Amino acid sequence: MSGLPLFPVSTVGSWPRSHRLLLAQRNKRRGSLSRAEFLHQAREEIRQCVEIQRRAGVHLITDGELTRDNFYSFVSEKLAGTRLMSLADMLELVEDREGFEDLLERLDVPAASIQNPTCIARLERREPLVTEDLRFLRTLCDEPLKVTLPGPYILSRALWVPEVSSAAYASKEDLAEDVVAILVAEVREAAAAGAAVIQLDEPVLTELVFTQGKTRTFMCAALAARQDPAEELEFAIGLINRVVSAIHAESDCRSALHVCRGNWSTREDTLLAGSYRPLEPVFARLEVQQLVLEYATPRAGDLMTFAGKSLGLGVVNPRSPGVESVDGILARLEEALEHYSPEALSLNPDCGFATFSERPMNSWEIARAKLEAMAEAARVLRAR
Repeated sequence: MSGLPLFPVSTVGSWPRSHRLLLAQRNKRRGSLSRAEFLHQAREEIRQCVEIQRRAGVHLITDGELTRDNFYSFVSEKLAGTRLMSLADMLELVEDREGFEDLLERLDVPAASIQNPTCIARLERREPLVTEDLRFLRTLCDEPLKVTLPGPYILSRALWVPEVSSAAYASKEDLAEDVVAILVAEVREAAAAGAAVIQLDEPVLTELVFTQGKTRTFMCAALAARQDPAEELEFAIGLINRVVSAIHAESDCRSALHVCRGNWSTREDTLLAGSYRPLEPVFARLEVQQLVLEYATPRAGDLMTFAGKSLGLGVVNPRSPGVESVDGILARLEEALEHYSPEALSLNPDCGFATFSERPMNSWEIARAKLEAMAEAARVLRAR
């Protein structure tokens, strides 16, 4: 990509919110703060987030997803036909309520802490999902910009709650057609507004291959999963490729896909574990140009080559309190260079620093130090 050095550094997307911004978000939800007032506060924080990235040496800038409640729930504010529901609300709809409560407890997820966008009527794009935030971001810096969007597969699964969605759509597949149309419109606008990279987030792909349909994760989206993971993966490939094709139709805009194993708890034992190898045939069929993957913890398994793709290499753990050493990051990079050319490697954390706004994984100070460590490792490697 033009304008980027070898081994460019970026975040995966989210950045920890300040206590002040979290309070503003809660007040907006309660109706005691207007959207305009919240946006004003969020943009003040985006300015700081951008400045932190620039000073740390990040090359591909994001807005930290600071206007969002979580990485996919925010669409509820932008789409007609949706309602934001907490997991506590959804417990009332789940057939196996006791089992779902037990699962949330084991996964270290308070039922009121995570919000899910739920389809309650025909979907309609009331306003852009991310493009207005992107336009604001463009006013703050000249560096290439990355935009993150929930992928069409997780969004379709999250929105589809049969008990309330079936009044508007005959099936999840029917609903997914509108989700794809909404995302295609969004990526076209984002590309026109200057996005250098559009990253689709599809974390539940790992759940499909690791749990083989036996476990429902916290991600709510699992409530709408088929029992056969192969069918579900086939469904996901079709949806993702349709949105990726729309990205590639826009000049000078690259596509990326982020797939992790969960980022809701600092307890590593609650998160999924396993190599990406079971997803290799899926990645081979996806037309996306870059895979943004976790490789900073042993949970990720061995590095491997995904032919025809560049790699956003996860080299720092966003959930750990310690800052990775430059030497340790360099060692992981050198290992990756056995699988990828220098031009095909980028550096990033394993996931966001606050995928769910109320569940930040780290402080600003530690997140900044991790960015600085990545940038220094990239500088050292470029100088060799």
